[in-house]
Amino acid sequence: MAKTQDIKRRIHSVKNTMQLTKAMKMVSAAKLRRSQERMLALRPYARRTLKVLRSLAARADPELHPLLQTHGERRQEIVVLTADKGLCGAFNAGIIRTAEAFAKGQSQRELSISTVGKKGSEYFGRRFELKRRWTDVFRIVEFQTAKEIATSLIDSYLAQEVDAVHLVYNEFKSAIQARSIVQQLLPVEPAELKSGEPVDDYLYEPSAREIFDTLLPRYVNSQVYQAMLESSAAEHAARMTAMEAATNNAGELIDSLTLTMNRVRQASITTEIIEVVSGAEALG
Repeated sequence: MAKTQDIKRRIHSVKNTMQLTKAMKMVSAAKLRRSQERMLALRPYARRTLKVLRSLAARADPELHPLLQTHGERRQEIVVLTADKGLCGAFNAGIIRTAEAFAKGQSQRELSISTVGKKGSEYFGRRFELKRRWTDVFRIVEFQTAKEIATSLIDSYLAQEVDAVHLVYNEFKSAIQARSIVQQLLPVEPAELKSGEPVDDYLYEPSAREIFDTLLPRYVNSQVYQAMLESSAAEHAARMTAMEAATNNAGELIDSLTLTMNRVRQASITTEIIEVVSGAEALG
């Protein structure tokens, strides 16, 4: 009977856990819908800005703006975007593996690492001396936070502390899929002109320098903000999927435990009946 009580307590515990995972799935689903709407609203602007700036960089004189100029490739900085929380499946592990693989490819260069998100800060902070870290920024993804991060990266590049800045983050593909990518943020990577495509520069009004002074900081701001929105949406999708799997597993475990408990109870009843019958036969 004690074993039956133990199983009952475990079933009760698993049911409580299942209620928790089911609630977390519903919360993540609601957050995913809002994050996805914001991310999809910004994505066309961010991608078009990237395309325009890369086209300009392929044709314009790099001397027009410092963010178009290359300093070399010796000093690289990667900015790793992870979640502030766990319980989201392989979301954090995947982006950390991508960042480590990229870092290994830069073994012949000076590498500095900055992190956005608590999980990346905890992981890389134990292994490297982080250049910068931002935590608790994904509770509510705000443009002002992205602008502060972008401004810090721009200042570092203008001061020639680094030769290139790369963003490493999870790009949202669907509710069940995300893709870890490495995107060069600075300097602006020129587009590859197709064979026969004109290489003439554009006509600028009011002037090329004024336009670049306005466009390039906005470009960096929008790319960092888009990366944060993509990462946030991918995180909520990963957590929703993980909590759904955990809820299903809890249900299967409850069924298995219930079956085991019934077998134990039946065996106990059978044993008691045999004892009663055996006692009656002995008395007879």
